[in-house]
Amino acid sequence: MKYYLGIDLGGTNIAVGLVDENYRIVKKGSVPTDASRHPDEIVADMGKLCLSVVAEYGIGMEDVEACGIASPGTANGDTGIVEYANNISMLNYPIVEKLRKHIGLKKIYLDNDANAAALGEALAGSAKGASSALMITLGTGVGGGIIIDGKIYSGFNHAGAELGHTVIEKDGRQCSCGRKGCFEAYSSATGLINMTKEKMELDPSSAMWDVCGRDINKVNGRTAFNAVKQYKDRSASEVCDMYISYLATGIANMMNIFQPEVISIGGGVSNEGDGLFVPLCKQVYAENYAKNSKRQTKIEKATLGNDAGIIGAAALGMPRK
Repeated sequence: MKYYLGIDLGGTNIAVGLVDENYRIVKKGSVPTDASRHPDEIVADMGKLCLSVVAEYGIGMEDVEACGIASPGTANGDTGIVEYANNISMLNYPIVEKLRKHIGLKKIYLDNDANAAALGEALAGSAKGASSALMITLGTGVGGGIIIDGKIYSGFNHAGAELGHTVIEKDGRQCSCGRKGCFEAYSSATGLINMTKEKMELDPSSAMWDVCGRDINKVNGRTAFNAVKQYKDRSASEVCDMYISYLATGIANMMNIFQPEVISIGGGVSNEGDGLFVPLCKQVYAENYAKNSKRQTKIEKATLGNDAGIIGAAALGMPRK
């Protein structure tokens, strides 16, 4: 059996997994990122965690074939440099070279975290077996990853597949990227929370107030959906309908551009199940340009959760089966 290391570098946690050649995580661990630190300190912790995970499994680094890093931001896999990642303060940072000094492994690969998660889902999750797949993650932002012919597509400059920063509402809500009306501004969990709060302020009698303990600061991505399920609240239903409509618009755009075999949807909002997916799929397929085709893109809930980035990162150094 051959083993590979996968590192998922996040703004909150560093997660490392030892992955076998069948894409199974056999050992993993995590430590806080403490993103305010100098990148050298973060990489030192990455290295320590890699060595620890390998040792705990009972093998040595000489038994590891390769290591992959899934990093936020613009991660240049050709140079091993994170060109820019705002949430971990990396600017033209040679992360591969730095990590190599800590773990002594020659083969270390790098890619964007959302790209790695998409690869993980395509190899071992909801899009397993698909040669073309797309992943959308609904979290604090909207992450995106594109797989074409089994390979990550990230543009000629490794900055592509930022699906969350396509505009779905001209001159709409301000996005953190500087544009207005981005997919991310409407369809992320943050966007859903903003819509929920706005509706609550307009309707003091809404059951959404009861769901969040009458504290608007405790609103989360589940508040509106829970108010619909528990109270059949009209205002909450309007929030959910609006959110799903925007999400469907963004996904239909991606479907019409790429027509992948599978679109995987991950992140916390995806856990809403049928209350999200049934109306979402109905709207997306109605807007699908290829609706008359015999073969249709499947929309699936991502299945690997937080392991997708680890598996995808490890797979960066694996030969394709």
